Amino acid sequence: MSSENQQSKSNLSQQSSSNWTTKKSTLVYENAWIKVSHNEVITPKNTDGIYGVVHFKNIAIGIVPIDDEGNTWLVKQSRYALNLSTWEIPEGGCPENELPLVAAQRELEEEVGLQARDWQQLMTLHTSNSVTDESCIIFVAKNLYAGKQQLDATEDIQVKKLPLREAINMVLNGEITDAISVAALLRLALELKVTELHQPG
Repeated sequence: MSSENQQSKSNLSQQSSSNWTTKKSTLVYENAWIKVSHNEVITPKNTDGIYGVVHFKNIAIGIVPIDDEGNTWLVKQSRYALNLSTWEIPEGGCPENELPLVAAQRELEEEVGLQARDWQQLMTLHTSNSVTDESCIIFVAKNLYAGKQQLDATEDIQVKKLPLREAINMVLNGEITDAISVAALLRLALELKVTELHQPG
């Protein structure tokens, strides 16, 4: 599993476009999590242009924990940029020197207080590819057991245990709008539907 996750992380970081040319890149802002650059470019139509890019130093990580009864866990926390509190699957960041699976295991315990014996990579995605290069790897965690919740100082997390199908319905009725959570839960909804279609009888 570790080598597979490492390869996935490598694939995400190595993707690039051959239809744009960067003539000059100027660093505008940088902190511990992001870099913002102003780029002078040649567009795919061979015209001069500009492009602002937000580079994420971490890979985003999402986890859908599922117990033997078909329950999952969501977290609700305030998001500064939106000035909203949102329901989401457990999420976090994976630094460049860390394997995504290790980051997922850490984030699940820190946010929800759970550990898992079985991990499966569900999907990868790009969260906002018009202006950022952020990539995300999403895992499903099963065979759960108790760990210790350890929230960061910036986290005001409320944890909710509920049936996975109810979490999927929260996406369908607009209660969950976080892109990573929407993608993960709808992917699982599709897999559940496919499984039901192939049930005998």
